[in-house]
Amino acid sequence: MENLKAYIESGVLELYVLGDLSPEEALQVEEIASQNPEVSAEIAAIEQAMEQYAMQNAIEPAAHVETSLFERLGIDEEEPLVTASNIEKPNEPKVVRLESSNGNIKTLRYALVACIALLIISTGALIVTYSKLNDANDQIVSLNQDKQRFANVVNKLEFENKGLNNMAEMAESKEWATIRMAGQAFSPKSKMNVYWNKKDKTVLINYAAMDLPKTDAEHEYQLWAMVNGKPVSLGVFGGKDSVSTEALRKMETIQNAQAFAVTIEPTGGSVNPTMEKLMVMGGV
Repeated sequence: MENLKAYIESGVLELYVLGDLSPEEALQVEEIASQNPEVSAEIAAIEQAMEQYAMQNAIEPAAHVETSLFERLGIDEEEPLVTASNIEKPNEPKVVRLESSNGNIKTLRYALVACIALLIISTGALIVTYSKLNDANDQIVSLNQDKQRFANVVNKLEFENKGLNNMAEMAESKEWATIRMAGQAFSPKSKMNVYWNKKDKTVLINYAAMDLPKTDAEHEYQLWAMVNGKPVSLGVFGGKDSVSTEALRKMETIQNAQAFAVTIEPTGGSVNPTMEKLMVMGGV
């Protein structure tokens, strides 16, 4: 015990606390302290005494010392120091228990089935409606066609009626001479009339009183008057003018004529008649 007391009072422990011993000497002190609680307690007492002495005799450094120290350490004075107390702990995941949804699933299934059924019914109704609309459209088209055919018939009857009225008026008038032209070898079944006014020498043709085949797009009819054995053109007809709503068509006037004839000529007419295509002819 006396040796241990002498060891404690030797000042070695104070040097150990101050860190002035060599590594070998410090290791020796630590071994003795681990074997002797008195030495370990003395080291703790020395550390506490030195700490109290330092606190009692501490001198507050100047403000520039702290700033200079922070600059050397690369620390921003305004940046808060990170300590264990101000480190935010990550939120622990919460376990949310899912409630049973069997009832909701069944409800959704019923709703889905109902929607599908409604869709099928709606589709069927649309198909039926579409079919009825098509039938109605077909009926409307058919009615319009019938209406157009009826209108054409009415127009034709009115056209022919005008022609017949004109024929009757001309037949009763002493001023008009009716020249009936019969079909020739090129078209034996053709026929038509020409009306020649004895006073003013006007020549008219009556579409309602002619029976001539329709020409193609590149040809039309040309009316000729035979004057002293020579043909004189009185104009063309049967092309675009044939669709006119007027039954009568005025041709060129002729003072004297012994006969009238009609030939097929190229559109616009010819200087001389194409006798191979002589349709009708009649004497005055």
